Amino acid sequence: MCVDDRVVVRNVYLDVSCGEVHVILGPNGAGKTSLLSAIMGLPRVRVCGGTIIFGGEDISGVPAYERARRGIALAHQFVPVIRGVKVANIVKHIIERYGGGGYENILDILDVKHLMGRYLFHGFSGGERRRLELYLTLLQRPKLALLDEPDSGVDVDSLKLIAEAVNYAVRSWSTSMILVTHSGAILDKLYDVTRTHIMIGGQIVYSRDLEATRVVLSRGYIEGLKVLGVSLQ
Repeated sequence: MCVDDRVVVRNVYLDVSCGEVHVILGPNGAGKTSLLSAIMGLPRVRVCGGTIIFGGEDISGVPAYERARRGIALAHQFVPVIRGVKVANIVKHIIERYGGGGYENILDILDVKHLMGRYLFHGFSGGERRRLELYLTLLQRPKLALLDEPDSGVDVDSLKLIAEAVNYAVRSWSTSMILVTHSGAILDKLYDVTRTHIMIGGQIVYSRDLEATRVVLSRGYIEGLKVLGVSLQ
């Protein structure tokens, strides 16, 4: 996967089935956000090698809006402030387009009802931004949700609510998830992590179960991978 003429992600293979949760960990600049952007089809990242298969079809050249229609949704790490557009109007539009069944449960879990009358992300705390972005993403009832660092910059209470919403979507709707995290703060609160992947320098260098990955979280990426027998040279 390339940004301009520079290869930023390479030799990545992910196979995510219905209802699975795959977590990608890695330091800053590892290529995690670029990978999610490529799967979503955002213009800044293009597939310059390999393919993206979704529902048995190669969607590598399919535009982002069409991928959204087919059931892929991305919760961004950085969301824009949009003055003049109220949250309630966006929510109404999403429900009309996607149906939004079960949205009241997610609304309660994420505790964002009090934000409906405010302008989109204007003056929100870090936790409110993350919770609302996840709410808008899950309202689309995606088959595959791409979550870019939902545990970044949030307090303990918001982290708990975000994890509860992820668990609800996976267990109640069989939503598949690719969740990117830098710190791993959310991992202990997720029920159904299928597999964890460690990404360094644009490549997935280690894939295993969550217990093995805890070595990296406790020791750091470089030292932890050495303990796990992974050479980065």
